[in-house]
Amino acid sequence: MPSFFNSLLGMFSMDMGVDLGTANTLVCVGGQGIVLSEPSVVAVKKGTNQVLLNGDAVGNTAKVMLGKTPYGITAIRPLKDGVIADFEITEAMLSYFIRKVHNRRRLVKPRVVIGVPSGITQVEKRAVINSAERAGAREVFLIEEPMAAGIGVGLPIEQPVGSMIVDIGGGTTDVAVMSLAGIVEAMSLRVAGDEFDDAIMQHVKESYNLLIGPQSAEGVKHKIGSAVPMSQELEIEVRGRDAASGLPRKITLGSEEIREALSDPVSHILKAIRQILEQTPPELAADLVHQGVVLAGGGALLHGLDKAIEQEVELPTRVADEPLLAVATGTTKVLERLDLLSQILESGTE
Repeated sequence: MPSFFNSLLGMFSMDMGVDLGTANTLVCVGGQGIVLSEPSVVAVKKGTNQVLLNGDAVGNTAKVMLGKTPYGITAIRPLKDGVIADFEITEAMLSYFIRKVHNRRRLVKPRVVIGVPSGITQVEKRAVINSAERAGAREVFLIEEPMAAGIGVGLPIEQPVGSMIVDIGGGTTDVAVMSLAGIVEAMSLRVAGDEFDDAIMQHVKESYNLLIGPQSAEGVKHKIGSAVPMSQELEIEVRGRDAASGLPRKITLGSEEIREALSDPVSHILKAIRQILEQTPPELAADLVHQGVVLAGGGALLHGLDKAIEQEVELPTRVADEPLLAVATGTTKVLERLDLLSQILESGTE
């Protein structure tokens, strides 16, 4: 479409950047910042793709139903490990989010930039583009999440300087070294926040014969989870269902045992970071001695993870100021400079 008409349509549409995450979806609009942040969850009629509440049982409304739905209703997460597991439900979810943000400009479809994991296939990329187009987008552009996160946290990704980012989301961890607006070395690891939760659930089951759900495990992770010893170890009370008797029961968990439970997924992330560094060209590796490593994504908030990485690779490591918003903020910055940054995007017109 000629740039003149795109500019004209842009005056009436609300173009948006989307961090389409396994756990949460964030939508950002230029000049407004984050306008939507909701769980990537959809409630449907069991055995069908019919979204409840006339298509509005999405996000926050659906998450409260997870693990608590009556017979005939199921709350599902249509993305798994950072990629689309259910195309129709993902399309319905995207449609809801686009409609919710763009509601006052129904006659003009928005342009959308979507962050995707660096390791997904061309087939998976096409699935994201098709879902967004059918959900109401005029044009769809994809950007690799580590690049979007790097832009979002303000790294000098366009300069001839090495920058390293570790973006730990719900389904994937993206590790990348970037320079001159390109990714030099990258790895997308399907070990992230969900695996942290699974490790806690498994520990509680094996150690206490107690079954807890993902939301309870997530709460434990946020409150007492850590990657290194804490200055003051903590405890938390957790309720669940006894695997033997089937009756409700409560236990007390300590931060030391949760740290041990998390050690396996954390070690996988540390190994991936070391592997990327070993593959990085010497000149860029030299830059990283000063530039260090930046952590983004919800998993970056795990207590002491930055210290664990520093100990592993001996590079200064810091958590981004707003790690949860990094990818979404980056997609919006790309929208604002679409002509200049088009070389780092993929679109449905290619």
